[in-house]
Amino acid sequence: MQPHQLNPIIEPQFDAVTDFILNHLGSNVPLVEKMGHYIVESGGKRLRPLLVLLSANACQYKGTHHIELAAVIEFIHTATLLHDDVVDNSELRRGNATANAKWGNAPSVLVGDFLYSRAFQLMVDIGSMEIMRIISNATTVIAEGEVLQLLNQRNPGITEDAYMQVILGKTAMLFEAASECGAILAGASATEREALRLYGRHLGIAFQLIDDLMDYVSSSDEMGKNTGDDLAEGKTTLPLIHAMKIGSEEDCQLVRNAIRSGGLDDLQPILDIVQRTGGLDYTREQAHEQSRLAIAALESLPESSFRDTLTDIANLAVSRNS
Repeated sequence: MQPHQLNPIIEPQFDAVTDFILNHLGSNVPLVEKMGHYIVESGGKRLRPLLVLLSANACQYKGTHHIELAAVIEFIHTATLLHDDVVDNSELRRGNATANAKWGNAPSVLVGDFLYSRAFQLMVDIGSMEIMRIISNATTVIAEGEVLQLLNQRNPGITEDAYMQVILGKTAMLFEAASECGAILAGASATEREALRLYGRHLGIAFQLIDDLMDYVSSSDEMGKNTGDDLAEGKTTLPLIHAMKIGSEEDCQLVRNAIRSGGLDDLQPILDIVQRTGGLDYTREQAHEQSRLAIAALESLPESSFRDTLTDIANLAVSRNS
């Protein structure tokens, strides 16, 4: 079951967001429209726009601007995916060839820029300076997080705190903006707004932790990307950080060398080390803790089916295998 199917009231709103997105990909440049449709229609749970809808409904929103706001969040997310795949030289996402693999890096970067611009056009129509402030701040932090991750590439000395700072910026920030802006749109109280902001932050961290875990346990069919991509790119994620903390000196040296060199020559030995040292279990435990914090943040919201669905999503985020 897809997350939006957890709540029958949300399903038609979710479908309206999909229609809205597809209707606002138009461009005078055919390649822009073609690439935009390709990346938007290539699958994915659209979890971030769903958070906008659920958060707004949880705060008793009665208007229609949440459809546009959800589309804004998805346009920004899609733009970051296009840029990420160029930076990482990725060839596979969601089981399909990446846009840069099909059309090249330059068009992918420029279409990503187009989607960012379209998102801000739509925000003007929504007409909330506070929402514009939060989302513009989020996009800045996301960009900083991506640059920080790039600077950390092939550096086995990254600490757990430094790693958490990266995923807070590059992933959790958009989750946080999505849920908080849904609350703002609904005119929620300061308490409700803060609850949903924290919910989005903790959910985003949990989501990324599981993503990083899956790189070492899932097949390419399950993930929609190649197993070991993070190791091949020299990314020091939490399973490796914990393995280097717990493992023998020989284990640590092998992991350090693999991070520095990149590639997949030592993938199987690294998989064995991460498993044996408890790196996978530790990462999953941290994800579950973040999921618990997300659910706890919802306690100050009034009871509703929407709050229940937000809780279900936090649980699903740490039990998924794709």
